[in-house]
Amino acid sequence: MRSEDVMGGEKLEELVGSLVERAVRAGATDAEATVLEGDEFFVKVRLGHVDTLTESVSRAVGLRVFNGRRTASTSTNDLSEASLERMVSGAVELARLTEEDPYAGLADASEFSAKRDAEGMGLYFEDVYSLPAAERIELARAVEAAAITADTRIQNSDGGNFSAATSHRVIANSRGFSGGYRKSYVSLGTSPIAQDASGMQRDGWSHSARTMRKLETPEEIGREAAKRAVRRLGARRVQTQRATMVFDRQVARGIMGDIFDAVNGEAVYRHSTMFEDMLGKQVASDLVTVVDDGTMMLEPGLAGFGTLPFDGDGLPMQRKVIVESGILKTWIANTYTGRKLGMKSTGNASRGLSGAPGIGAGNFYLQPGTQTLRELIGDVQNGLYVTETLGSGVNLVTGDYSQGATGIWIENGHFAGAVEEITIAGNLKDMYKNIVAVASDLVWRGAAASPAIRVEGMTIAGS
Repeated sequence: MRSEDVMGGEKLEELVGSLVERAVRAGATDAEATVLEGDEFFVKVRLGHVDTLTESVSRAVGLRVFNGRRTASTSTNDLSEASLERMVSGAVELARLTEEDPYAGLADASEFSAKRDAEGMGLYFEDVYSLPAAERIELARAVEAAAITADTRIQNSDGGNFSAATSHRVIANSRGFSGGYRKSYVSLGTSPIAQDASGMQRDGWSHSARTMRKLETPEEIGREAAKRAVRRLGARRVQTQRATMVFDRQVARGIMGDIFDAVNGEAVYRHSTMFEDMLGKQVASDLVTVVDDGTMMLEPGLAGFGTLPFDGDGLPMQRKVIVESGILKTWIANTYTGRKLGMKSTGNASRGLSGAPGIGAGNFYLQPGTQTLRELIGDVQNGLYVTETLGSGVNLVTGDYSQGATGIWIENGHFAGAVEEITIAGNLKDMYKNIVAVASDLVWRGAAASPAIRVEGMTIAGS
């Protein structure tokens, strides 16, 4: 963010602190304020020419107030004195008119640390905004060019893109908590189109990091994108059958992520989860251990994408094992859902500016196994290596799973051509229990990760 646009940490802390004090003086029994300041840059280049270029700076503040067990929230991006005064008085008045909720309220004062910040955590790096716009555009050109030159069957492209963003959030409440953190993000990717006598296929690849020094080179990203597009050429349908599925780690990440949604405290107290009444019971193969860790460091001085000093309630982030050797160990809760479930918050509150906090993950992952991906595939006589799923056919109440899919057919432990226009189906409750192998290829490319997994007994609907 440009220095002339930044309020600075001390001013942001003063702002939220003053809003809390105003709300209490106006009659709120408790109050919480948050301010978010951020910037974004995005450029897309197609066939070497700039297609889209955007840059934005934003700043907004939100206020949540309580009148006993009544609560109301407001927010504004107008930080003038008159606007802030209207926001405070409006929120306090609204809280008097809402219905009581016996579970509403801030966390107990004893649960907060007096001050929480991200100093030394490795969340923010200045180099994300060190490049001038011209060089960012050149990176987008370079990653697209790397994909096009990687293989003669690639003559077209959906473009190359570069994006960067930073943000600064500060939260304070009337129970003595205040804290803030800055985050940075940078991403580079491309989507090439491959063509031969069989037709056209497209795919893509990207990489994200908190700092430029950890971002993969345009050449690395372009080569991988090209490889993925070319391997889809000549794709065919296969016959309807029951078969072994090997889920690529990118696809497995989504399948394992459904576990987080199923243990979300909101789903639990609404009785809308396939894991209802399963706490302490076997929900997956004993090869499955799933962890959510909001404190994780990828390396000294570099935090994970889901690492923060505190959650949306202002409580410390935690590490917790959700499934251990197939056994469901805990629900995931913020302060509000924890009260409804008779448990403490697990440090998973997420929030925007207005409204009550939701529930979000820290760094969520399936612990890796010991087999390489090659070894995991080598044991498959007939099956599908799933590289992409399409649609949203997942029911987290019943566990029913049905997705369009593309991938590579496996015969006698070897790849035997691309596959497309099929549907794979099963039930998540069975799929988790039928995980017979977990690969060792866990790689962090975001706040959630999984190694590849092998699942027996799923159905392919094909020709």
